[in-house]
Amino acid sequence: MRIMAFDYGTKRIGIAVTDPMQIIATGLDTVHPLKIIDYLKKYVLTNPVERFIVGEPKQMNNMPSQSAIHVKGFVNLLKKTFPDIPVQMLDERFTSKMASATIAQSGMNRKARQNKELVDTISAVILLQNWMEYK
Repeated sequence: MRIMAFDYGTKRIGIAVTDPMQIIATGLDTVHPLKIIDYLKKYVLTNPVERFIVGEPKQMNNMPSQSAIHVKGFVNLLKKTFPDIPVQMLDERFTSKMASATIAQSGMNRKARQNKELVDTISAVILLQNWMEYK
């Protein structure tokens, strides 16, 4: 079964997923928040998911950031829609900066580096890799 991670944003959600053996984290997609549940319902029909990992937005002082309320609503929606799939929160501080740095180091052109969807997807991959190392 796969593990799926989300970098939640009010405009788009970056999604990453492991392979079935849970060895490699790969960027999957970026989806608008209003379409995420339909997307996930279709995905889990053909790809069993063992766990959802959701980035927990925190400030430097460890307090929840302004977007935490939106993430909490997303987590509640996941739990309600997929009650058999556990949801785990993981600190997401610096994932966007790390994603931007990764893109810059990859040699992509400037237009690709400014693609916010790519940043969100790579942020989800970093979050998932962090969880895999943590576990």
